[in-house]
Amino acid sequence: MKKILFILFGAALLSTQANAQTSKTKSVKTDKTMTKETIYQFKVEDLSGDTFDFASLKGKKVMIVNTASKCGLTPQYKDLEAVYKEYKDKGFVIIGFPANNFASQEPGTAKEIETFCQQNYGVTFPMMNKVSVKGNDMCEVYKFLTQKSKNGLQDSEVEWNFQKYLINEQGELVKVTKPRTLVTEPEIINWIKS
Repeated sequence: MKKILFILFGAALLSTQANAQTSKTKSVKTDKTMTKETIYQFKVEDLSGDTFDFASLKGKKVMIVNTASKCGLTPQYKDLEAVYKEYKDKGFVIIGFPANNFASQEPGTAKEIETFCQQNYGVTFPMMNKVSVKGNDMCEVYKFLTQKSKNGLQDSEVEWNFQKYLINEQGELVKVTKPRTLVTEPEIINWIKS
């Protein structure tokens, strides 16, 4: 009787191991067939109400930054514009996304934001319509930027206004920098020039 129980137990154990191996194989196959998303899948509305297609940026390095008009970091617009002007003809673009997620520091309408940016900082880089960059109403672009399951690099959280996301020439997220990291810092300039 003990011999029969031992044989039955051994068969059950082998069956369980075979099932576990099959499950592993299936999950590996699923991971390999998963397609990596890029920034090029998105179309958004700019401050003028026109459609901006990220596919138009193929082959360029892109910096996406959430902006605000009434923040202690708002003067970063000056350096953002200077770096954009210097490198825009060398395959680099900055995309601004006004957001009111932090201390209500971007309360204005699209027209007010556009006027503020042009009058105070001479902004010429593309500015999108106001979005949410965190929470339940987070826009699709920021879901891509902040979720590893979508961007393939890392999970992140937008900590404050002027956080920067760097996208390579293939539309893939390659780096996230803190809000206080200036666009003029060597780590960013070297990335733009590389």
